Amino acid sequence: MEITTIKDVKVKIGGACKSHRKSNDLSREDLAEVLDVSSTTIQNIENGKNATLDNVLKVANHFGLLQSIANQIDKVTVDKNDITLY
Repeated sequence: MEITTIKDVKVKIGGACKSHRKSNDLSREDLAEVLDVSSTTIQNIENGKNATLDNVLKVANHFGLLQSIANQIDKVTVDKNDITLY
């Protein structure tokens, strides 16, 4: 079983944000303006640095990913004995 860390997930989210932003021909500043956040916030998300859940979900919603995230959460059945946060 492969272990996924929080850092791994933050980097994947950042890569997805950057990829979607570029494929939509948006600068960091453009995306930040649309989402009413700073361009530094977008930069931090893309670099896998700390970001609020609200800001990550704003990006996901903007690129039409929010429903997919919700669907994946709904699919997960968690055995409480297997939960590891770190």
